[in-house]
Amino acid sequence: MSLVVIEEDLDLAAVARHEGMNWPTALVLLALHLGAVAALFFFTWKAFFVAAVLYWIAIGGGIGMGYHRLHTHRSYHVPRWLEYVLAVCGTLTLEGGPIFWVATHRLHHQKSDRDGDPHSPRDGAWWSHVGWIILGRRSHNDTRTMAKYAPDLGRHRFYLWLNTYHYLPLVISGVLLAWWGGWSMFLWALCVRVVVGLHATWLVNSATHMWGRRRFATRDDSRNNWWVALLTFGEGWHNNHHAHPTSARHGLAWYEADLTYWQIRLLQMLRVAKGVKVAHVNSALQPTSTRP
Repeated sequence: MSLVVIEEDLDLAAVARHEGMNWPTALVLLALHLGAVAALFFFTWKAFFVAAVLYWIAIGGGIGMGYHRLHTHRSYHVPRWLEYVLAVCGTLTLEGGPIFWVATHRLHHQKSDRDGDPHSPRDGAWWSHVGWIILGRRSHNDTRTMAKYAPDLGRHRFYLWLNTYHYLPLVISGVLLAWWGGWSMFLWALCVRVVVGLHATWLVNSATHMWGRRRFATRDDSRNNWWVALLTFGEGWHNNHHAHPTSARHGLAWYEADLTYWQIRLLQMLRVAKGVKVAHVNSALQPTSTRP
């Protein structure tokens, strides 16, 4: 497992510590959820389809292909310009900048379901889903500190800038959507799309460590959850991922749909993606756990 190891002298537990209500984040999330409810009164098929396309770009491209499998685990390589494009797509989810996201996820793997894990259900289902965001340490804009957790990204000025101003692409897109399609487009393509994307990603932190099947006897509680996988284009095959964290392929069985991997595979066929790491399917499918 070729993860970047977080420096031991850093206060790992502080990342997952309860520090009281983070009011700016809580109020933004509240506003987005209210906007998502309001969208029900401004429905148009055009806005719905634009929201669906942007959801795929942000979650499937920005998070699945970008933040997670490329920036965090280096499961494959693409030209630098495409790395940057995927990182910008990741910011459209409002899940923080690339350095924050990568550092948090690497810490999750290093301390998964143990003391220091930023979002383990062992600390409560609510905490793992959203509590750690609105009650935990305020580090999404602490670029200097988080760069120590992701030194490979911290060496690039672009990632340092994007992490600090991660909200700008979303703000700009919101203005453009409102100008183009009015309230309906803004509420669906931004509010609904962001809210659904946030909960889908948070379900990987919460649901896939509580419900599903375990193919591998990993040291954590990770599970394969098919409905989370559908919502996240393959990220729900979480037990497979924890067993093979650097594999670009998470759905190891033929019936485990993994659209994100298929997209990476397409880039590989086009000779854009190189060095694609894939778990050996035959050996990987051998059960190593009797846990449910």
